[in-house]
Amino acid sequence: MLKINNLYIPKISILIIGIDFLLLLIAFFGGIHLRLAEGHDFTFTLYRDSFYEACIFIFAMIFSMAAMGMYLPETQRDFNTTLFRLMPSVALCFGLMTLIFYIFPDTYLGRGALFFVMILSFVGILIARAILYKGVSTDIFRPRTIVLGIGKNAKELINQNGKLPAHHQPKIIGFVPFQGEERHVPTSLIISGKDSLLKLASQYKAEEIIIAPQERRGGYFPIQELLECKMHGIRVMDIATFYERENGHIRMDSLYPSWFVFGGGFDQSLLRSIIKRTFDLLASLTLLAITLPIMLIAALFILIEDGFPIFYRQERVGKSGETFMVLKFRSMRKNAEKDNSPQWAATNDPRITRVGNIIRKLRIDELPQIVNVLKNEMSFVGPRPERPYFVNMLNAQVPYYNVRHSVKPGITGWAQVRFPYGSSVEDAIEKLQYDLYYVKNHSLFLDAVIIILTVEVVLMGKGSR
Repeated sequence: MLKINNLYIPKISILIIGIDFLLLLIAFFGGIHLRLAEGHDFTFTLYRDSFYEACIFIFAMIFSMAAMGMYLPETQRDFNTTLFRLMPSVALCFGLMTLIFYIFPDTYLGRGALFFVMILSFVGILIARAILYKGVSTDIFRPRTIVLGIGKNAKELINQNGKLPAHHQPKIIGFVPFQGEERHVPTSLIISGKDSLLKLASQYKAEEIIIAPQERRGGYFPIQELLECKMHGIRVMDIATFYERENGHIRMDSLYPSWFVFGGGFDQSLLRSIIKRTFDLLASLTLLAITLPIMLIAALFILIEDGFPIFYRQERVGKSGETFMVLKFRSMRKNAEKDNSPQWAATNDPRITRVGNIIRKLRIDELPQIVNVLKNEMSFVGPRPERPYFVNMLNAQVPYYNVRHSVKPGITGWAQVRFPYGSSVEDAIEKLQYDLYYVKNHSLFLDAVIIILTVEVVLMGKGSR
């Protein structure tokens, strides 16, 4: 894993992006050569003059593939998944290139040249992924790992490891027991704890050690041995940090209060606030300019189907627990909550109108929240704001739920792109794990990644109800 601006990026994703960059560069110049080059003397000049356009195309294509989730660990090493994500990626890239040609006519390639470039890119990436999946061993991406502990946390680590993609799993060499800890892992996986941790790590060529005891208070804790391991280049992390790195969320059952106090992240500095506010304003104004015609059409259809009001205002909880009125397009029939009893939207909810069903799937109903962002009540990216009724209920049932209110809520967020729609306390706990990850690690880079991944959520209608 590589850590970029608090976001963990799998090494295989970096490798694939690098391979795609080279393939797209070759496909671009190969495509324009097939279409435009007439002689060898002309070819070098053509390549030199087209380098700027090549950079635009490569950026558009990698952006499109990222938006379709092609660099996420769970969508790698599966040929069918790659094929069905690559097709919309190419279509999205073609649309972006057409828009760029319209705005900047000097970059125009010609439809024939772009067609050849797209075909070569599609075939090249598909073949490269197939070779990579079949010909590259996953072991080179799997760190050799020793786990310190044999209790319930260690057992959960085994279960969790089995849910990760093969190339994304640490290669657990064995488990070193703590004194007096009850065993919950198979005996065959236990490593004798007679030697020091450094000797064990050297003997088994371990690259990292995960600390996963069931209970830390009291008893012996090998802090000096762990320090020696770290000084010799062996990564040492607790189980909460491991889950954060591997899953992109913070597991509630692995947390303890001191982790929040002494852990990294949770940047609330003035500089970060200024950067985020500037980003919010630029992103919101850009989105407003792009989607204004769509919003006008949506408003017209809402009016035709169900009359006024077109907009729906509802109290939500924002930063520091302060409430505000969120603005959305009305997607449910009038008086959807006659008994004044708040409730989560259900699958095939009968309260949703026909137009409402469409705008909810495409997330068009969320667009008026741009006004909330401009009023500084919301951010463009952040945890989704909940109603006070649900916040009070979840605060009483879910530990650390209030931590998500340390930042402004957002139109889109990490939980929205990584987890489907939540409609229960259990779902709220799952989403909170992603919200905590965002609160801890939020940065301009992570915000940009979330916006890119939101494209797939919108185009594919993921997680909507």
